[in-house]
Amino acid sequence: MKCGAQISLYVMADNFVRVILSSIEAMASFRERLRIETDDISTLVVGPPELIFPTMREMFVAAARSGHHVAMHATVSRGCPGEPDMEICEPAEPSAFDTDLEERKRRAAQAVAEAQETGQRAAVQFSLYPLGPAEYMDEIYGCIDFLKASPVFDRAKNYCTRLAGDAGPVFEALSQAWLSFGDSNAHVAIDLTVSANSPSKGGTA
Repeated sequence: MKCGAQISLYVMADNFVRVILSSIEAMASFRERLRIETDDISTLVVGPPELIFPTMREMFVAAARSGHHVAMHATVSRGCPGEPDMEICEPAEPSAFDTDLEERKRRAAQAVAEAQETGQRAAVQFSLYPLGPAEYMDEIYGCIDFLKASPVFDRAKNYCTRLAGDAGPVFEALSQAWLSFGDSNAHVAIDLTVSANSPSKGGTA
């Protein structure tokens, strides 16, 4: 299996280069277990599934702490049938998908409740795509139930769900949505946009 994300970071400030470079440096603690490649459009992060969202969190929080309005867009994927298996993507623990849906929802909720806060607020909208199995809607509905019961649920939007709160629990909720829903042997993807320090009227992050 191959697990990874293509991440693009946008900083609304004159010194955006410094902010972006410092956010890439914030991923240093994960580099030994990841393959990270950056070009002029995005940063590719490939590695164990449980490290993908923590790496993104560190990158985003480092940029957001600049105080500038920052946004991140990412496409996150695991199990794509068009990608080769990679040893670097081997998870530290077996998939929890073998347990029933209610148990997976419970474990996901517990992980979000125990997530360490960062002191940085963030808002995100994302869509989950568990591809392949005919019963994929059961997985999506299960994920929505989990999110609605979580402390970071904000509201449902057309084609996506919005979360808001401290970046720690927010990114943990994203990670759990990706890891806990959708067959462990299937292709599961997330499309997301996360924002912090937005000047938009009514914004919460």
